[in-house]
Amino acid sequence: MAKKSAIEKNKKRERLVKKYAAKREALKAISKDTSLSLEERFAARLKLAELPRNSAPSRVHNRCSVTGRPHAYYRKLGVSRIALRELGSQGLIPGLVKSSW
Repeated sequence: MAKKSAIEKNKKRERLVKKYAAKREALKAISKDTSLSLEERFAARLKLAELPRNSAPSRVHNRCSVTGRPHAYYRKLGVSRIALRELGSQGLIPGLVKSSW
């Protein structure tokens, strides 16, 4: 199990990303629009830099929904390899058969 503080920090980042997504997208569109003046584009870039760092989508880390493990994460299922193996052995993942001999 991962540290609860790391899991909560990641959840906070996810909330911030959701909160600032529209504002961030609008500022990026303004800064990329070549029809606007250089000053307007620069001002948009400065406002973008003032947004919280944790509101950037690239700062959110994929974590296992069961254990919170940050490594060996399967995006399609949302779990780590260890949790996938345990859930597969218990028959809780449809279509997955854990072979054992």
